[in-house]
Amino acid sequence: MSLGKKVAESAYYIRRNAITKRATVTDERGLMKMANDIPFDDRVNHNASIDDLNVQLVRQYLYAVKSALLDEMSRITSKELFRRMNIVGGPDEGMKPKNIGLMLFSDDPQKFFPRTTIDVVKYKDDVGDDFDEKIFTGPAHEQVRAALVYIKNLVIVEYVHKVDGRAEADRFFNYPYAAIEESLVNAVYHRSYEKREPIEVRIYPDKIYVISYPGPMPPLGKDNINEPNVTPHCYRNSRLGDSLKELELTEGRCTGFPKIRRALKNNGSPAPVFETDDDREYFMVTLKINPRAQEMAAKIAPSRGRLSEGLSEVLSEGLKSLLRIIQENPGIKAKNLSPHLKDRPIKTIERQIKILVDKELIERRGSRKTGGYFIK
Repeated sequence: MSLGKKVAESAYYIRRNAITKRATVTDERGLMKMANDIPFDDRVNHNASIDDLNVQLVRQYLYAVKSALLDEMSRITSKELFRRMNIVGGPDEGMKPKNIGLMLFSDDPQKFFPRTTIDVVKYKDDVGDDFDEKIFTGPAHEQVRAALVYIKNLVIVEYVHKVDGRAEADRFFNYPYAAIEESLVNAVYHRSYEKREPIEVRIYPDKIYVISYPGPMPPLGKDNINEPNVTPHCYRNSRLGDSLKELELTEGRCTGFPKIRRALKNNGSPAPVFETDDDREYFMVTLKINPRAQEMAAKIAPSRGRLSEGLSEVLSEGLKSLLRIIQENPGIKAKNLSPHLKDRPIKTIERQIKILVDKELIERRGSRKTGGYFIK
């Protein structure tokens, strides 16, 4: 070979819309993963054992999806059950759990998939210096359920606007629950469990961001992600998606974007914004507050004395339900509210009581031992 002759450099090229360009390192990594015959959630995890699968969590799941396997649990071994659910692999003497089994039925999935949590942060202003944060851990479906309950109680507010000359009032929300639900479930479905990054839900006074890593699978990309009729052909966690569908946390494949758009449109809210970068490193959904809700919230200020109709309309659903229970049970103690609000931890109830006290809607009367809360 001649010393002066250059050797041609090999490279991968990809086509995006009408442009052919050299693949980045991220593109190459994504193509290699797509070429793998076994999706990540269906792969055997050799760093875990079947002892890491909690049979009680399996039982709860089978009950929730009304599986016929529930009736057979008493007649078959745990190993047989795991085999029939296809959440393990390998020979009986060296059986190992699959990633999907650990995602759903491990007490501590973050042991195997570090930082795969849902972090909900509520900012009290646009600057972001003052905020409250809550981190949700545990199995994937329990994470998303707990996070959705928390967000619903913390954020969602129903507004009632009475129209002159019409019997029925207009009812709408600052954010439709269905749009938040689908955005978060979609993030859990399509996140990477190999990438050590949490799903982030950032709540600002006038918008909500739902951010997950990495970005969408091809053919979705920066240039076409907001087009109404583009749907992905590849799924990052297809088995996890099937489980979320069985649990009725999602309707099915390719329904996420249309459902978010429909929920926002029906509520009179601005259209969602879907965002990623050139290398599909992240995916972000932006949900903007309903303008009428924002306008009404600005006009209605907390008033002293009895709870006014206007004020009740701008309380979150969580605060409204707590207020109703206190109205129905004058003098009730904080610890006795828990049975009425089974989806709410006591710390959340205590925080919401403080909000109602600060708004001068309720007050505590009586001694520390015998006293309770009353409507003012």
